[in-house]
Amino acid sequence: MEWITDPQIWISFFTLTLLEIVLGIDNIVFISIQSNKLPLEQQKKARRVGLALALIMRVALLFSIKWVMGLTSTLVDIAGWLNIDNPNIIRYFSLSGRDLILFFGGLFLIYKSTTEIHHRVEGHAEAANTTLKKVTYTNVIIQILILDLVFSLDSVITAVGMVDQIGVMIAAVIVAVGIMMISAEPISNFVNNYPSVKMLALAFLLLIGVSLTAEAFDQHIPKGYIYFAMAFSVLVEFLNIRSENKALKAGGKV
Repeated sequence: MEWITDPQIWISFFTLTLLEIVLGIDNIVFISIQSNKLPLEQQKKARRVGLALALIMRVALLFSIKWVMGLTSTLVDIAGWLNIDNPNIIRYFSLSGRDLILFFGGLFLIYKSTTEIHHRVEGHAEAANTTLKKVTYTNVIIQILILDLVFSLDSVITAVGMVDQIGVMIAAVIVAVGIMMISAEPISNFVNNYPSVKMLALAFLLLIGVSLTAEAFDQHIPKGYIYFAMAFSVLVEFLNIRSENKALKAGGKV
């Protein structure tokens, strides 16, 4: 029980918990958008099941750290582009199991986001509604499960790089997912109630998809930039919504 009085353990725990919550934002947004396609009575259940699967997957991966870290080993070296400084030298880049998961997960996220954005930009409201009626609970859960795997892998590799004790990792993940479960419904309702915010959320997922595919080829895009841009956009949209609501109230009084 010496760990209780060890400040380094607690610092690692709170730091990792905060990081896991931040990394879980994209997971919450995707689950919210997918669950909102279901009938109202199934949406809450889908969100809870999706986050429960995310928790189970993260903990399972933590108990399989050796296998997870093995995913970072090079599977194949591929000839890349010419070196700008010396055109006679060809650069090579390697692909690992983690890279392949990130690549295909990123493509899946780009496809889903682009499809949703296309329907809304083109104004296919009736077609979109018809499509949503065909969406099944199982279909939504499978799609959530696919992205849970990608996000969980990224989360676990980050945890392994920060903390040595598996108990601290599991505790941080459980707390982070618990907070995500509490915040999932308010976020989902907010996204669903405002079409412009939903478009921003889809754009956010599109950026995350591009970031995942780029990272698969060792082109790291700091997620902090993406999160900051998205937070700023949401803040601006929130101010617009407040401004419109005040204008409507003022018009009603007149």
